[in-house]
Amino acid sequence: MAEQLFCKGVSAVMRRADVRLTVETCMSSSPIHKKELTVRITDDADPLFLYSVAIGEEDFQSLKSQQGLLVDFSAFPQKFIDLLEQCILEQGKQVPRFLIQLVTSSPALDCMPAYLNVVETNPFKHLTHLSLKLLAGSDSDIKKYLAICIKNLKMENIMLEDKLHRSDEGLSKRLTVTQQALAEKSKELDKLQNEWTSQITSLTNKYSQEITAEKEKVLRVQAQYQLQHEQQKKEMEATFNRKVRHLETRVSEFETINKDLTEKKYKSESSVRELKSKFAGLEEEYQRAKQEVLSLQRENSTLDTECHEKEKLLNHLRTRIAVLKQEVKDKEQVVIRSTDVCESAQEHKKKLEESLEMKQLQIRKFETTVKSISEELLKGNEIIKKLQGEMKKLMEKMKLKNAVTLQQEKILGEKEQTVQKERLELSNVKQALQQKEEEVLKLQEQLDITVQKLEESKQLLKTNENVISWLNKQLNENKIASMHGASGHSDTPCAGSATNSAALQYGLVRINLSANSTSTPLHETRPCLPASTPLVPPNSGHVEPPGLDMKYLKKDVNLPLRGLKPLSVASTGK
Repeated sequence: MAEQLFCKGVSAVMRRADVRLTVETCMSSSPIHKKELTVRITDDADPLFLYSVAIGEEDFQSLKSQQGLLVDFSAFPQKFIDLLEQCILEQGKQVPRFLIQLVTSSPALDCMPAYLNVVETNPFKHLTHLSLKLLAGSDSDIKKYLAICIKNLKMENIMLEDKLHRSDEGLSKRLTVTQQALAEKSKELDKLQNEWTSQITSLTNKYSQEITAEKEKVLRVQAQYQLQHEQQKKEMEATFNRKVRHLETRVSEFETINKDLTEKKYKSESSVRELKSKFAGLEEEYQRAKQEVLSLQRENSTLDTECHEKEKLLNHLRTRIAVLKQEVKDKEQVVIRSTDVCESAQEHKKKLEESLEMKQLQIRKFETTVKSISEELLKGNEIIKKLQGEMKKLMEKMKLKNAVTLQQEKILGEKEQTVQKERLELSNVKQALQQKEEEVLKLQEQLDITVQKLEESKQLLKTNENVISWLNKQLNENKIASMHGASGHSDTPCAGSATNSAALQYGLVRINLSANSTSTPLHETRPCLPASTPLVPPNSGHVEPPGLDMKYLKKDVNLPLRGLKPLSVASTGK
């Protein structure tokens, strides 16, 4: 199975505008399973355009030595992909830093090999980081590639059909749910309309009854006020007419009196004029006419008194006229008050009419709102139909976008999974190496310890074997001596038995000490003594085994030796 690591469209210089570059890893089946890196260049517009190269570990070593690469074969694919990503990032710039060059030897011949170069540009020169020789695909390679492409397209088609079917099912479910919700909303709207119409009818009935009642009340009050006003008006007109008639008669009398007085005044004035004319002519006759003048003065005084009385009468008449005028003003105020009452009644009537008009306006507004709500519902239905059409279009667009995004997400997910797998494998390998190194160190230490213990145990075995052989010889000699010398001298066997028992105790103590000691054996032991060597030196009053201090003889010497039966020392001493 081939694992795809990179598959993107790149712009290649010196060949064509856009090509698709694919990097895959696969295992070769002939003759040995080896990991290979396959680099393939194709063109989406030209399915017959195919260049590819397969790089194994041996090919990579030659490529590494030729081009001076510093990475291993395991890290080469990721580094190569990083270079390609850098070229893709730089291809939108005017002066890109990294370029991908596809160089062919002859443009006319498509079967000739091509060279894929990853070039870094700087102001000094063009640096070629990597150059791969790609071979043109044969007919079989092109057929295999086209078969793989068709297989992938079929798989994508199947996936897209599944997604389309799922999306259709989801949309149909959503459409049924929305239709149900719309039916419920329409039912609720019908209920609201029925409730609204019932409320409007109840309100119209209620307010129409109230309006008719108010109208009847207003008409009754208006009729009462009109009757009262007409009665008051008639009474006021009658009283006013009476007073006017009385005043008119008085005024006619005063006019006649005034006429008389004015006539008298005119007469007096004419007489005064005549007298003045006469006075001018009679100045000379003044002396003679003093008496006449005095008489005339008397007449003038009488006339003055009469004029004074007449003036009093005039003043009295003027006061009477002012009183009458005041009464007329009072009557006018009463009339004004009555008119004010009528105006207030009319204003109350106007207010009632205005409230009636307001209620009628509210009823009209309610009717207009009901009409507007019905129009808005119709508009809402049209908008819902439009939105459904737009939703269909948007869902088609979303299907296309989802297909593209799912492909991209799948590619990214596969790349991330491969990267994570490689990272996990690296971390696991590192941990395993550390554990193996620690285990190797522990095993090395255990091996050193076991080797040391083995050498010590070998030395102990040798010493124990020597001691055991020597003890067996001594026992045999002791038995032979005891058998032959039972009837002989009594001193010699006793001494021999004492020395042999002491030697036996020394041997047992030595074996016990060597068995108890684990790390450091005694270096002063004598593993084997010859038969001629005396155990007890002459002229010694006590028994002391050779090569061993007396402090070791204080230990328990009654422990039996493995492989030997315990011996009774007391029986030999008898």
